[in-house]
Amino acid sequence: MKKEKLRGKDLVAIGYQDTAIRSLAMLLVGKGYKHTSKKEKLELLQQVAQQPKDYTQHTVLGPVAIKLLDEQAKVENYAFSDKPFTIYGANGIDESAKEQMKQAMSLPITADGALMPDAHYGYGLPIGGVLATKDAIIPYGVGVDIGCRMCLSIFDAQGSYIKDNTSQLKRIIQDNSRFGKTTFDDNKRNDAIFDRSEFKEIGLLRSLIDKAYQQIGSSGGGNHFVEFGWVEIKEANNDLNLPIGNYLALLSHSGSRGLGAKIANTYTNIAMKKRNLPKSTAHLSWLHMNEQEGQEYWIAMNLAGDYASACHHHIHRRIQKALGIKQLHQIENHHNFAWKEQLADGSAVFVHRKGATPAHKGAWGIIPGSMTAPAFIVRGLGNPQSINSASHGAGRAFSRRKAKESFTKKMLREVLKSNQVELIGARLDEAPFAYKDIHTVMQAQQELVDIVAPFYPKIVRMDSGK
Repeated sequence: MKKEKLRGKDLVAIGYQDTAIRSLAMLLVGKGYKHTSKKEKLELLQQVAQQPKDYTQHTVLGPVAIKLLDEQAKVENYAFSDKPFTIYGANGIDESAKEQMKQAMSLPITADGALMPDAHYGYGLPIGGVLATKDAIIPYGVGVDIGCRMCLSIFDAQGSYIKDNTSQLKRIIQDNSRFGKTTFDDNKRNDAIFDRSEFKEIGLLRSLIDKAYQQIGSSGGGNHFVEFGWVEIKEANNDLNLPIGNYLALLSHSGSRGLGAKIANTYTNIAMKKRNLPKSTAHLSWLHMNEQEGQEYWIAMNLAGDYASACHHHIHRRIQKALGIKQLHQIENHHNFAWKEQLADGSAVFVHRKGATPAHKGAWGIIPGSMTAPAFIVRGLGNPQSINSASHGAGRAFSRRKAKESFTKKMLREVLKSNQVELIGARLDEAPFAYKDIHTVMQAQQELVDIVAPFYPKIVRMDSGK
């Protein structure tokens, strides 16, 4: 019988966050315990992680224990402590994501936190993690794609317009959207975002204005998309004040492109050097708001968020102009950002939502599913247990690598056909099977948002990649 192999994520779940220590542990236990079951290996490694002092002379795992103690010594000046947090949809969340959230909650700057039902493992803070901090901000708590957001336009046309004009709508999307490294040739400096003083006041931003100009109105790769579909209004008394029926709509998902990525990486590196945390928590390094770098990051982050919004507006203006149909509503929201807010007890904090939708009472939001599953227009319920937050989507069930290994182009074609979805571009790692069931996710957050109306994607464009 073939023995089950240890994997990196197994060790992450029991506390081995440092990549080098994790690799060493897997190597040594693999050599020293060839005929031991996976369960027994994990139990032993967990004991070493919990009490490394007891294992420094261990014949096999002594080097691992010593490395763990070295890592612990680096943080002796920080008061790390476990703090409770709420998890929504816990059964559908991988243990590695929960462990990451525990680490984030233990930071001395952490005031509160919550994990959304679409959560999965990320860098530093898990995707779907919400973290409230005191007088400090974590660049990687916001993420690389600062201001990644949703934008929905509803048009004065019936949903049947899609079936009657499929070829035209496909051409409109292709002509008026760009992905990945491809940008528009006819960009003009006619957006107010480029007049912002921040581009002159901070050296890093001065160096990025040309890149921002070049990429305005384009979308990134990965799970970013531009798609036509329809919004279904089921009740006469609805928040959108629209008669019952299906309405043509455009939904886009993208962020701040190269501008945001450079800001995130630059200030994360600064934070890592200033805080000198062990590798296992290095991506949770913070900048204090009374530090110059903290103030600079805050200014740059907000600019990147506004730039991300401007990119969406460019896309929607281009497409609406080509479409020639009146826009009835536009709804949008960030889901990779940090905000100055107050907790229920009145304390002032910075709320990081890394892959989470703001869900303050009455606030609009959009939570997408996948290229064949519906998105949902929602209204926040203002639940303090979630820090006024909800999921940012369905969340990945398969990593990109695992998705590519598990699915075929034939499988993708069949599911697109059965859902009557036209796909332009995209890769197998974005196949619908790679995502959790959006209906299960929405069921897990009934206390966080009310559903206003579903949106059904029908013509989807994504980055085709390499």
